[in-house]
Amino acid sequence: MPSPERTAAPREIVARAPKVLLHDHLDGGLRPATVVELARAAGHELPATDPDALRRWFEDSANSGSLERYLETFEHTVAVMQTADHLRRVARECVLDLADDGVVYAEVRYAPEQHLADGLSLEHVVEAVRDGFAEGEAEAERDGRPIVVRQLLTAMRHQARSREIAELTVAYRDQGVVGFDIAGAEAGFPPTRHLDAFEYLQRENAHFTIHAGEAFGLPSIWQAIQWCGADRLGHGVRIIDDVVALDGGAPRLGRLASYVRDKRIPLEMCPSSNVQTGAAASIAEHPIGLLAALRFRVTVNTDNRLMSGTSMTREMQQLVDAFGYGVADLRWFTINAMKSAFLPFDERLAIIEEQVKPAYAVLGAVS
Repeated sequence: MPSPERTAAPREIVARAPKVLLHDHLDGGLRPATVVELARAAGHELPATDPDALRRWFEDSANSGSLERYLETFEHTVAVMQTADHLRRVARECVLDLADDGVVYAEVRYAPEQHLADGLSLEHVVEAVRDGFAEGEAEAERDGRPIVVRQLLTAMRHQARSREIAELTVAYRDQGVVGFDIAGAEAGFPPTRHLDAFEYLQRENAHFTIHAGEAFGLPSIWQAIQWCGADRLGHGVRIIDDVVALDGGAPRLGRLASYVRDKRIPLEMCPSSNVQTGAAASIAEHPIGLLAALRFRVTVNTDNRLMSGTSMTREMQQLVDAFGYGVADLRWFTINAMKSAFLPFDERLAIIEEQVKPAYAVLGAVS
């Protein structure tokens, strides 16, 4: 766990550290040049056609402090992901970009229902992404950067297809799909609207995470856990509202915060994105610092690499700069994430023992 007595990890160590990513959106991580090229092929009009200018547009639009405005940027990325070839390319490039960033395991999520405009079926969408991930993994392996990437299938909380997407998740769980998610604007669309999907997943022994406690408060988290049975919380930032700071003593946890900590429910925190959407005031004031110190099951994630102009290296570096985290702290975050992955236990353990721990041992010796 993060220790108050530490030496901040040097930048070169942060860059070299192996990383595990649980919360990353496929449609939020495209390369700007790829968006330009695919938009031209799809006949989709963009706000800018120069890749650098387009990158700046995405980042500026995402810095509004509003989750709703943040989500509007996806209209352009989703528009260029409507054919099998485009989806396969985006998925392959996603894997390669993550491998370049030192990620050894990732769960990448997207909503299949958003990629049907040109006639694909839900099954065709999942299979195209599956094939792209496999191509990227094989290429990264050849380059000496082994990585495992799995799919999380997302249902949009304002739509009514969650049961259908849950069934799709189960149908493809032996083909690279490890779990289910719901996403979209929280206010007015509680997770309890999708109880049928969650009950089905529980009966099928399937894993799921729920976006909760990002733009909405404790009721969203409570419903996600106690009504829906979420294995993990997507973001979960607002759990801090149930932690009361006491003058001269340790903070006091409310009953919900205590339950989340006691049950070791993973928090998929995305610092840069949380600041952009107004869920946190700044990186230095992000609840991740206190929650990590209180030994919640905290993980570090990117959310949307394009919109936030970020990477796992950048997210970790910002935390190092803000909180002085050292190599041992980064190792703690990384093992937290790998323990919390929806991969089978023996596969999780193999990545921890064969990749994460040996690499951090070397980094700790040279830092």
